[in-house]
Amino acid sequence: MVKLIYCISKKPGMSVEDFQRYWHEVHAPIAARIPGLRRYVQSHVVPETYGAGRAPGFDGAAELWWDDMDALRAAMGTPEVQAALEDEKNFIDHSRVASFMTTEHVVV
Repeated sequence: MVKLIYCISKKPGMSVEDFQRYWHEVHAPIAARIPGLRRYVQSHVVPETYGAGRAPGFDGAAELWWDDMDALRAAMGTPEVQAALEDEKNFIDHSRVASFMTTEHVVV
């Protein structure tokens, strides 16, 4: 299995509540249709950690699993991925994102 970890930030001016609601209720069903996707997990920053003039480095992270790199590559050219990327424009600040591919090594 390979996993894409995608750290994202909300669009400027978007509230934490609106960002988390949109990501979970609107974007998740779009992303869930990506071919070959084995698992999709959203990790939302705890709202109470915002405040006192500071914000977390990112507003959340998505984890997307595929069987292997070939399955990931095959998915990338599909209309479902294009739809997910297009929808990201509605809630993600693409100037503040990071992503990387991983393999897991479970310790505990």
